[in-house]
Amino acid sequence: MPRDYYEILSISRNATDGEIKKAYRKLAMKYHPDRNPGDNEAEASFKECTEAYEVLSDGQKRKIYDTYGHDGLKNSGYSGPGNFEDVFSSFGDIFGDIFGFGGGRSQARRNGPIPGNDLRYDLPISFMEAVHGVTKEVKITKKDTCWTCEGTGCRPGYSKETCPTCGGRGQVIRSQGFFQVSSTCPQCGGEGQIVTEPCSDCDGRGLVDKTKTVSIKIPAGVDTGAKMRLVNEGEGGRRGGPSGDLYVVIHVEEHEFFKREGDVIYCKLPVPMVKAALGAEIEVPTVHGKKTITIPEGSQSGDIFTLEKEGVPSLRGRGRGKMLVELQVMTPTKLCKEQKEMLCEFDNLCSKHGQNHEHEGFFSRLFAEVLGK
Repeated sequence: MPRDYYEILSISRNATDGEIKKAYRKLAMKYHPDRNPGDNEAEASFKECTEAYEVLSDGQKRKIYDTYGHDGLKNSGYSGPGNFEDVFSSFGDIFGDIFGFGGGRSQARRNGPIPGNDLRYDLPISFMEAVHGVTKEVKITKKDTCWTCEGTGCRPGYSKETCPTCGGRGQVIRSQGFFQVSSTCPQCGGEGQIVTEPCSDCDGRGLVDKTKTVSIKIPAGVDTGAKMRLVNEGEGGRRGGPSGDLYVVIHVEEHEFFKREGDVIYCKLPVPMVKAALGAEIEVPTVHGKKTITIPEGSQSGDIFTLEKEGVPSLRGRGRGKMLVELQVMTPTKLCKEQKEMLCEFDNLCSKHGQNHEHEGFFSRLFAEVLGK
């Protein structure tokens, strides 16, 4: 039993002509064979919604269907929309709205300008280049318009001829059960014309391989994943079509000292034990040069100092982020005999003044807890 036409288009039985057209436009865009190559289910859905639209958009057919159903249409001589070429011919306005051209698969569309493909280029840059910005010169190998034939593929003085396989339609028709189905002509690729005298420079393709040096200006503050679009730097078009665009994807290399999160920079700063104990002025390397910070006596590992406006510049022009400096107190190694003796004396003095009691008390409590279990 055939499905209800109103159900196919997901509309009510009292839908207006505008609502019917809108519903069909949505489904045709979803299931159109050009958007779903090789998908038999999509092709079947496209035929189904097209048949529903042909009936419901015609006042007389709709009246017969509403009164007598599918049998009434069959008795009146209606046998479906036929092949795809009939569909495009009947509903050229619909497909013009959907795909941006008039009359469906017209000769003008097949032989009109063909835009070039967009390209992607992955560009690695250093951490510092990302912070400060940089201009990179990169070589791009791409397909570009053949200027000998101006992208037509034909030897100068010659033009394309009508495809003998499809007779210039760009489509070949095959029977599939109740319907006749159109598919792209395998000889001309849907253009309706073929090159019989190919251009010697591009072998009839209309495109040639070309290597070009492109200058890419990378702004300060970019991060991994940032994309830059260079208009008309993609592959060349054919038959007068515009070039595609080049999309540059940035990949920032890691730094051995600095880490980054947004516009904030983090670093861990090694500090000698004595300077941490006594307090000192310490030079800190930043991405913008050297800065001096004052650490108080008794500073510990993990203490953090903030340097305003020493981070990454904002891409939106809102100044710089901040830099967070985390102290790492360094214990001296490879001590000489005199140093060891001095540290032993220092430790004795700490015990004498009760500065080791907190440490010893902590471990006493811990041992008691463990042994108590």
